Amino acid sequence: MLQTGTKAPSFSSPDQHNQLVSLDDFTSKKNVVLYFYPKDDTPGCTIQANDFTALANDFNELDTEIIGVSKDDCASHLAFIDKFKLNLVLLADTTGEVCDSYDVWQQKEKDGIKKMGILRSTFIINKSGELSYAQYNVSADGHAAEVLTFIKEQL
Repeated sequence: MLQTGTKAPSFSSPDQHNQLVSLDDFTSKKNVVLYFYPKDDTPGCTIQANDFTALANDFNELDTEIIGVSKDDCASHLAFIDKFKLNLVLLADTTGEVCDSYDVWQQKEKDGIKKMGILRSTFIINKSGELSYAQYNVSADGHAAEVLTFIKEQL
């Protein structure tokens, strides 16, 4: 698993509008909150996306871009954004390359059944391109506020 203080893995993936978004687009300009979630329009993922959207202006005032990542495609992301009026960039990591580089594609167990999936995780990448925060297996509810507090206090 990734550790704070190390260089963030580079990424490049299409967003909901099928426009390529890369870490290089933000390095030296903005902090990036890169959060990974299992699936569009599911209860926990909707809570998390709505919470980040509610705090989007606060993050923006702190020069911080919020980027969500799942293996859903661009059309799914666009429908999710439209349905809930989300104010986020959502990357379509359909190949799983970004998930693999951040070590969030892991075996999970639910009701005794093991399967691979995205472990809900959040990373804060500072303007220097280093990981200031790396948290795996986060809870969706209230997490956006925790991340905002961390950025206010640490960056």
